[in-house]
Amino acid sequence: MKHQNVNYSENCKVCGNELDYHNKGEKLICHNCGITEYANISCSNGHYICDKCHGADAFNMVLEHVVSSESKDPLHIAEELMSMKDEVPMLGCENAWVAAGSLMAALRNEGSVGINNNQVEEVLNRTRSQAIGGYCGLTGVCGIAPGIGACFSVILGAACPKDKETSVTMKVVGRIVNVIADQTGPCCCKNFVRNSLEESIQLVREYLDVDLPENEIRIPCDHVNRHPHGCRKEKCSYWDK
Repeated sequence: MKHQNVNYSENCKVCGNELDYHNKGEKLICHNCGITEYANISCSNGHYICDKCHGADAFNMVLEHVVSSESKDPLHIAEELMSMKDEVPMLGCENAWVAAGSLMAALRNEGSVGINNNQVEEVLNRTRSQAIGGYCGLTGVCGIAPGIGACFSVILGAACPKDKETSVTMKVVGRIVNVIADQTGPCCCKNFVRNSLEESIQLVREYLDVDLPENEIRIPCDHVNRHPHGCRKEKCSYWDK
């Protein structure tokens, strides 16, 4: 069953009101296309935007950017994308596309694994299928985790009948979930992207024997005032005092 992916950073895209988080999914009608589906987040006026309507432009922008990038540093690529504040919201699964696309682009540019642009797009499509807005809290799985998992799955050729390939992919996802779990309260997609990519650099070295650049200096965050639930400030390693 398909669910919603709404823009958490700018409140309601239709009327500007705050978003409501429902403990029980409700049948909601997309304001743009009229599709009816179960969802857990809408604005206080009942406005709802479905997945298909919400992220199309951002998805294509992320894909085009990572395909054209020449950087071998996934964090550098991700920061470039997250700085595009009009296209990439503060919160939302666009950030999962950023994380997965940045890692794949860096690995492609590094060259050891032999990644092509079709595989980069495949990773983004898989991430888009499983990254659902708000589900970091609703099921405990942030969309960045399956996004990074998709990178390893595509590279290793993981699938249900496979053995080691699928096991490694699942272990990678578990590691990313644990890293993200230590950074909640409230959830922050920018923090999750950065910490997940830092962990991914270690995972790539461990499972693919590939060395990607590591940032030795913490990235000062310039998204503090954008967070609708309030920045974690001193609890976040990226907070610029």
